Amino acid sequence: MGEEKRNGLIGGIPIFAKELIAGGVAGGFAKTIVAPLERIKILFQTRRSEFHSLGVSGSFTKIAKTEGLLGFYRGNGASVARIVPYAALHYMAYEEYRRWIILGFPGVSRGPVLDLIAGSFAGGTAVVESPKLGVKGTEVVYKGIRDCFSNIYKEAGVRGLYRGVAPSLYGIFPYAGLKFYFYEEMKRHVPENHKKDITVKLVCGSVAGLLGQTFTYPLDVVRRQMQVNVVPSVAIGFTVYDTMKAFLQVPPRDETVVEVAANQKNRQSASLPSSQPLSQTQR
Repeated sequence: MGEEKRNGLIGGIPIFAKELIAGGVAGGFAKTIVAPLERIKILFQTRRSEFHSLGVSGSFTKIAKTEGLLGFYRGNGASVARIVPYAALHYMAYEEYRRWIILGFPGVSRGPVLDLIAGSFAGGTAVVESPKLGVKGTEVVYKGIRDCFSNIYKEAGVRGLYRGVAPSLYGIFPYAGLKFYFYEEMKRHVPENHKKDITVKLVCGSVAGLLGQTFTYPLDVVRRQMQVNVVPSVAIGFTVYDTMKAFLQVPPRDETVVEVAANQKNRQSASLPSSQPLSQTQR
């Protein structure tokens, strides 16, 4: 009975909302998993003389001794708060754009080029719609999320939350598109009996992130963006996203296109005025 109730609750959630939830969870989980690596990277950038000589393993040891386990996750709360809405919009927008293209152009091929276009526009949409929390070149800038928003708003108003969004678009468009392109293309070549294997998804995600980063690395804005999307983060993000979609009972992509098209047709039919039968007196 409990399982039926859970399935009923999940079944009542719209597809786009399920994709938002799956994308947000994927982004937050991936960001938390790679937080120690991000922490080391920031220390290499901001305290070069102190940490460069130690190397990666030495830096891990020093943080563990001086700050403990929580030291690896310093600032992760603000990072997760920023990445969750971005990732949720990114994944959901990709699915929506993909459906819109298929429904708007029925003859379009459902191959990797479709994923490239949908992924590119999804990346741009997520960048524009998700306000930035900003980094100012030092390891500790704000006391917390509230302090971060408050200071940015005081300094530059609402526009400050979107500072640098225009140049970011030039980098994120090709990177986001290529990331989805390579991931979906590799999954197409996976044997059917291995498609749900988490290890296979991690490998596909890793290669997709690496290739996307390699092809777009010459762009300076992408180099900055890589602080958010390192290769392990992409792999974990794709894997958790697919896993969450399965948990939330999101049907396969071709089925969602049919379902969305049917819902649109039903809404259009419901909006048409119904003809009332003539009464006997009117006859």
